[in-house]
Amino acid sequence: MKLSEKGRFAPPPKLPVHAEAVSRALASWPEVHARTHWELGNESIVDGADFYVGEEEIGHLHLYSEAHVATGEKLGKALIGAKLAAPFRWSAKFVVFRVAKSADVERALWLFGLAYDRVRGVSVEELVRRVEAVAQGAA
Repeated sequence: MKLSEKGRFAPPPKLPVHAEAVSRALASWPEVHARTHWELGNESIVDGADFYVGEEEIGHLHLYSEAHVATGEKLGKALIGAKLAAPFRWSAKFVVFRVAKSADVERALWLFGLAYDRVRGVSVEELVRRVEAVAQGAA
């Protein structure tokens, strides 16, 4: 969803400890706009934190510590195939990753970093190469 379609602005909420670490890191990245993620169709219920670069969403974190990362279909398929993320049941353009423990923070930031680079113009082919390198233990 585009930022302009997102509804009213509110600062991102406090999340569970490990998801909060991811949220704070993402909010510090150049050009990233962090805000509340509302329950779909209801701007009175906070559901997590959204992250945008310009009009493009790079993903969001839910209050229950699940990250939904905007990857596009080809990159998402590579991540799922490498077992580095799970499929998102509502769209092939997102992947899912649970941020449940401290070790998950680095992986979540890496996944969001792929989305960040994608919207800033890095080719999908380059991003898929990064995924393949990590899957092979080379990066």
